[in-house]
Amino acid sequence: MGNTFGKLFKISTFGESHGLGLGVVIDGCPAGLTIDEDFIREEMQRRKPGQSKITTQRKEEDEFQILSGVFEGKSTGTPIGMVILNTDQKSKDYSHISDKFRPSHADFTYFEKFGTRDYRGGGRSSARETAARVAAGSIAKMLLKHYGISVQAYVSQVGDLKLGKTYQELDLNKTEDNIVRCPDQETADLMIDYIDDVRKSRDTVGGIVSCVAKGVPPGIGEPVFDRLHAELGKAMLSINAVKGFEYGSGFEGVKMRGSEHNDAFYQDGDRVRTRTNHSGGIQGGISNGEDIYFNVAFKPVATIMQDQESVNESGETVTVSGKGRHDPCVVPRAVPIVEAMCALVLADYILLSRTNKI
Repeated sequence: MGNTFGKLFKISTFGESHGLGLGVVIDGCPAGLTIDEDFIREEMQRRKPGQSKITTQRKEEDEFQILSGVFEGKSTGTPIGMVILNTDQKSKDYSHISDKFRPSHADFTYFEKFGTRDYRGGGRSSARETAARVAAGSIAKMLLKHYGISVQAYVSQVGDLKLGKTYQELDLNKTEDNIVRCPDQETADLMIDYIDDVRKSRDTVGGIVSCVAKGVPPGIGEPVFDRLHAELGKAMLSINAVKGFEYGSGFEGVKMRGSEHNDAFYQDGDRVRTRTNHSGGIQGGISNGEDIYFNVAFKPVATIMQDQESVNESGETVTVSGKGRHDPCVVPRAVPIVEAMCALVLADYILLSRTNKI
C-alpha cells in the first residue's frame, strides 16, 4: 500500500531508517539497457548523509548491491532488485521519544494509522527511504539518456536567499561545484553561510529545488487524470518535507494577462516550437517539446535541536528534546532526489507513449 510508483517503469521500495537496510525492485525496465554501476554509485554519493558541514553527520556510504535483473552489464527485462545496507544507525538517539510525538513529524499520524510505529529515526517515514529512489532513478536516467533526455536540478533558494537568475542564464554543469548545489558561486557562498548560521543556532531552514528536463519529445503524457504535470506533482509531493510544486510560470502566472502568458507557436525547420515557454514544456498534460521546468518547495527540517512541547501516546503533555544527527537544511541533498523522481516519471511516460499509436 503506497510503496509502489509508476505504471510500466514501476518501482517498489522497502526498508526503514534504522533497520538492516533499504531496497528497491524495478519492474518494467526494458532488456538490453547498459547498466553503469559507477554512475549509480555517483548518484548515491550525491544523496548520502555526512557530505559536508551543512548536512547531517550520519555516515553512510550508501553502497548498493544489485541482486537481480542484470547480466553481463545489461538489463535482462526481469525485475532489477537492489539493496543498500545501513551501517551507521544510532537507534539509542531516539529512545527518548519512543512514546512521544515529535512536532511536524509523521509520528502521530503513523501511530493513528497503524496503531504502532518505528520511532527509530521515523522508520519508514524517514527521508532515508529516498536512497532507494535515487538508486532506481539512476537507472531511469540511463534509459532517458538512450532517448536523448537529460534531467538536472539545482538549489535556487534557501530561506529568503533567492537565486536571481533563470535556468537559461545559468551553467547547470556548475551545480556540483559547491556543497549547497547552487550553480551560481556568489549566491552559493551566501547560502552556505546562512545554513551554517542556522545550524549553529540549533534551528533549521527550508528552500527550493528547481529542475529542468531537456530533450523530452512532444506527445509525452496521458489525458485527463494522468497528465504529465500531475504525475510530476505527485512524484515531487511524495518526497519527504515537500510542501509545494509549480511548473512553468507557476504561481507567478496569475500576475499575467493571457496576451502575455500565451506561448505563440512557430515553425523551426521540421519542429513546431513556442516563442516563450510559460507552459513549462507541457500543454494539456502532454509535453510540447520545449524544456520542462519546475520548482519544488521544501519546509524546514522538523527536527530542531531545541526543546518543544508535545504529547505522548497516552495524551500527556511532554517535552521533546532535539537529539541525534539531522540536516539543518534538506535542499542540498534533495537535488538528486528531485532528479530521480523526475527521471522515473519521464521513463515511465516514455514507455507508455510507445503503446499509444501504431
